[in-house]
Parts: sequence; structure tokens; C-alpha cells
Amino acid sequence: MLISYTTKEMDLLARIMRAEALNEGDLGMLMVGNVVVNRVVANCYTFTDVDSLTDAIYQKNQFSGINSSLFQASPTTAEKRLAERILRGEYYYPATHALWFYAPGSSSCKSTWYNQPLAGKYKNHCFYKPDPGVCNELY
Repeated sequence: MLISYTTKEMDLLARIMRAEALNEGDLGMLMVGNVVVNRVVANCYTFTDVDSLTDAIYQKNQFSGINSSLFQASPTTAEKRLAERILRGEYYYPATHALWFYAPGSSSCKSTWYNQPLAGKYKNHCFYKPDPGVCNELY
């Protein structure tokens, strides 16, 4: 799903992808990007007033990565390329329809999170998608 964005927002996306999933490699960072874009597209749950990448990234109590030094630094050319791929519409399972993710550490993924079903796991991140029929714009 394509969304409008500015160059500054593409940099923000690259930075949050790095801050949230640098240790997950390129694919992990791409999946975080999917979740951010999904929150812009979604018109459900707590995302009804999220209309831009900036809104999604800075939404209160959502991405802990905004407090990381990894988020504060400028993105690399490679990280910008990853963000561009997401903004061109690339999607990766299990983040395809996901609105949430978290890294449980050494624990396994919970079957639900925020009352939403587990979509799947990639390395250390668990991804959760909305219940069917709730966020139709994601499908």
C-alpha cells in the first residue's frame, strides 16, 4: 500500500527501522517498516488519527526505539534504501498485515497481544495482526 511521504519522513522511517531491529538484519528492519506503514494505512484501533509516517513513529507509547541513540543518528545510505523499498510497497510475512510487534527476549511469542492474534515470528520479533474484518484497509 502506497502512502505519501516527505524525504524527512523517509529518513525517520529508516531511523526507526534501524532502532527497532538492527540486530534482526535487513529483513527484520523491513518488517518493522511494514508495521509503521500499516499504522498509517489503518483506520482502526488507536491508529484512526495516524495520517503520516511522523504520526505513526511519534505516536505516544508505541515505539521505544525513538529513545535510542540508533534513532537519533542520521540513517545510512543502505538504511535509506530499505525504507525506500517499504515505501514502494514491498511487504514481508509475517508483518504483511501486522500493526504490532515486540521482542519477548528468551520467551516465546504469546498467542495474542493487545487481544490480537499472532501473525508469526521473525528472529526475536513477534508480529500481531488485527482480527479479520476490523481493519479492512490492510487487506
